[in-house]
Amino acid sequence: MYDMGTRKRALALVAQGRSLNSVSKEMHISRHAITCWQRRLEPLLRIPPCIRCQETPGVPEDLEAYAYLLGLYLGDGYIISKPRQHYLMVTCTASWPGLIDAAEEAMRRVLLEPSVKRIQRTGCVDVKSFSKHWPCLFPQHGPGKKHERAIVLEGWQQEIVDAHPWEFVRGLIHSDGCRITNWTTRVIGGERKRYEYPRYFFTNVSDDIRQLFTGTLDRLGVGWTHCTRRGNPYNISVARKASVALMDTHVGPKY
Repeated sequence: MYDMGTRKRALALVAQGRSLNSVSKEMHISRHAITCWQRRLEPLLRIPPCIRCQETPGVPEDLEAYAYLLGLYLGDGYIISKPRQHYLMVTCTASWPGLIDAAEEAMRRVLLEPSVKRIQRTGCVDVKSFSKHWPCLFPQHGPGKKHERAIVLEGWQQEIVDAHPWEFVRGLIHSDGCRITNWTTRVIGGERKRYEYPRYFFTNVSDDIRQLFTGTLDRLGVGWTHCTRRGNPYNISVARKASVALMDTHVGPKY
């Protein structure tokens, strides 16, 4: 016998777009039992749609987490949509456990119910969350690669980014950016000396995503330049001392 809490949890997972097989394996419950609960209990346990599916769409409750997750999604995230299954995936380098934790936490804060798991691969970890509502929350989802289609924020997304710009920038840097130490030499008093200085880079092939990044930096008063490599303007550099200090305060290196 299963208690009502277990039955509700199983039905909630199915309602989010999970397949019967995956829910059955995760919860160690037979498909037959879940099917029976659907017939008997589902009409009584209607799960309200996500905030974007409502008749009058709203915005996520945790705006900071959404701004950060939006940055991660535009960088190293993507959504896979199948007839009975939808999931958001963010790929993180395995050497940054703090980033992996932050990605999972953001997913759980933006959507309270979906299943989140980590998949270990060679050199990286995929943070994966199942819910049919991820395409609602990230309407930039579509066929093909991001840099091959227009990436434009909807009005409600832009309002969130305007309210929490640093979280958005932090998500972009944590996905497609880095903080490094550059060095140069200068001759002073006849002696060549080496100087080191910190620098942030953001690299993305999509013109639209780079413009979202630089536009947000402009509003924050962060100076930036294009760092063209082989004729491609894919790299954005933040190297001025005051601007790096701002980035260190609000973003910081991956960890």
